[in-house]
Amino acid sequence: MITPYATRLLKGDDLRHSLLEFIQLKKIQSGSLLTGVGCLSQAKIRLANEQKILHLDGPLEIISLSGTLTPKHVHIHISVADGEGRVYGGHLVPGCIVSYTAELCMIEYNNLNFECEYDYQTGFDELVILKRN
Repeated sequence: MITPYATRLLKGDDLRHSLLEFIQLKKIQSGSLLTGVGCLSQAKIRLANEQKILHLDGPLEIISLSGTLTPKHVHIHISVADGEGRVYGGHLVPGCIVSYTAELCMIEYNNLNFECEYDYQTGFDELVILKRN
């Protein structure tokens, strides 16, 4: 009921954009990003419950990367560490640029469809889970 996927991104790739492009290319309807490792030359991270975007210059090591995948939207959380070992985390937004490589492992749920709809209570696009016929 699941299909595994893996991909490797290269220097200069935008992490979020490349991940969404991969999802669309493979026609993944519902999935999870299980793990991601690699390095970034810069990062843009939306902080928890905020509109504020944290801008970080690298080199940065990806410590964790996980989330849900839909055909039109990826909801990914990221943590990165700088050269001093300080860790920053939040929501992955466009502008996280791969410096050397990034390795991503995902799965697709073959019995579900994921969609995102605006939720007036949270003020964000939120996951809608549907059974696949």
